Amino acid sequence: MKRIQSERNRRRRGITLIEMLVVLTIIALFAALVAPKLLSKSDSARVTAARAQVNSFMTALGAYKLDTGVYPSTEQGLQALRTRPQNVNQWQGPYLPQDIPVDPWGRPYLYKYPGEINADEPEIVCLGADGQAGGEGIAADIVSWKSQ
Repeated sequence: MKRIQSERNRRRRGITLIEMLVVLTIIALFAALVAPKLLSKSDSARVTAARAQVNSFMTALGAYKLDTGVYPSTEQGLQALRTRPQNVNQWQGPYLPQDIPVDPWGRPYLYKYPGEINADEPEIVCLGADGQAGGEGIAADIVSWKSQ
């Protein structure tokens, strides 16, 4: 009698292979459904961060122009917001609190002045996730002359 009870107790203590497979299947299904949604949120967060950074650059460039009378040239680039370019009078910077960051995908922002779209304004471009001009969705360029 005691032997039968100990046999039953031993069976109750362990987890069967079937139970483990059911749990693993549930976890795999959950991961398959949730992971793509989390990744798409990460991509949209990068696009939002790039837009915010471009807007921050444009604000700093406006302050730079108020002080100096002109925007930095293409050669001077965005670095002129952090360090005084040679032969620039009335520079009151730095106009940004930290070094010029790279875009959320790890590439430098492109700066051009005078711009091609509007020669009176500077242009700042982030090439998006693919690093190529043009594109759609998260691969689309983030540009300073469009409010998106």
